[in-house]
Amino acid sequence: MARHSGKETPDHPAAPAALEALADERVDHRFKGLPPDADGLTVGTLAAQRRNLFTGGFTTPVLALSAERLAHNLRLMETYAARHGLAFAPHGKTTMAPQLFDRQIAYGAWGITLAVPHQVRVARAFGVRRVFLANELVDPAALRRIAEELTADPEFRFVCYVDSVRGVALMDAALSAVAGRSRPVDVVVEPAAGEGARTGARTEAECTAVADAVAATGTLRLVGVAGYEGEVPDAGPERVRDWLRRLVRLAVEFDKAGRFAGLDEIVVSAGGSAWFDAVAEVFAEIPGLSAPVLKLLRSGAYVSHDDGHYRRLTPFNRVPGEGALEPAFRLWTQVVSRPSAEQAFVNAGKRDAAYDLGLPVALVVRRDGAERPATGVTVTALSDQHAWLRTEPEADIEVGDWVGLGLSHPCTSFDKWPLIPVAEADGTVVEYIRTYF
Repeated sequence: MARHSGKETPDHPAAPAALEALADERVDHRFKGLPPDADGLTVGTLAAQRRNLFTGGFTTPVLALSAERLAHNLRLMETYAARHGLAFAPHGKTTMAPQLFDRQIAYGAWGITLAVPHQVRVARAFGVRRVFLANELVDPAALRRIAEELTADPEFRFVCYVDSVRGVALMDAALSAVAGRSRPVDVVVEPAAGEGARTGARTEAECTAVADAVAATGTLRLVGVAGYEGEVPDAGPERVRDWLRRLVRLAVEFDKAGRFAGLDEIVVSAGGSAWFDAVAEVFAEIPGLSAPVLKLLRSGAYVSHDDGHYRRLTPFNRVPGEGALEPAFRLWTQVVSRPSAEQAFVNAGKRDAAYDLGLPVALVVRRDGAERPATGVTVTALSDQHAWLRTEPEADIEVGDWVGLGLSHPCTSFDKWPLIPVAEADGTVVEYIRTYF
């Protein structure tokens, strides 16, 4: 798949050497599903062979991404963010794939959102210039690394959450011990999405105390507010919008109190993959503040979408005029047992398929090069290395058939596969995506 833009821009530098070097990695036993006769080839050589997923020696189970659907999803979210005046920092923990980080930035992303220090190290190793860490960071070793990178690289922008006075104190102590620091670490106050929510300061008074604690340090700089609306209890459109408006009010109150004085921009950020339409609507209401507002959306699951959880929850179901995401994953398995007319087993299970947000869905059956819908075939359970299929009388399925499964939850699909073929509609594999979990 070609880049959206082949030229270097301020937001999208030319691919660093680390990205180019991925093509030099040797194919071997570490990578599930790849052709056994490809052992010893470089990934670049294998990609140049343009093997067919179904006839080129790939073994089941094998997870593949659709080249066309991946490109469609990237274009759609670029267009959506631009239409609504949003900056976009997709959550990289979904894929942990530097090639996809690079492509998301090429398709207009401001930067990449991440969750833990290891993920930041991966992104930085592959040239990501802007990182939003959607977590409070209190690990001294990780903070030292961030401070050193901020000093060494003037192009590096890093923002992370703070949600407690204790956390601010720990960050300040760790950063104060770093010799030669040149820049403070930018932070945003995270208010909780309600009682019982995952993280975040629980009250406005606590948020204010956290902001005061940041102001008292010389190591941190308050640049905005941020949170995650997906944690709103009993989330529905009105509850989510109400919480997002509270988030915006907090930014307005902080600005009136002079907490953002001297900033070139103020960060207001939210947005998972289920409510970004509400984020777009409420962020459009943000009034003028003392500096331009970076309205930062952080949805990550869009890149592959899915055939379950996010297919049901995607905001595009509520705003169909905006377009539609397309499920890009397919897990190809093979029927290895047909013990009765009502039951069959394929050779992919919990080690291969996401199952935390729903079982896989049988989509298609391939036999002798022909593909047809998996009519009357239902996945009912997963073992470690098998999926249990219930087969109705109309099901036409035999031992040896390939069955294409749709998956639910992109985050726990990517993390099971360290090297993922990207195939065009006719099965031609055009590249391989490397993941780092």
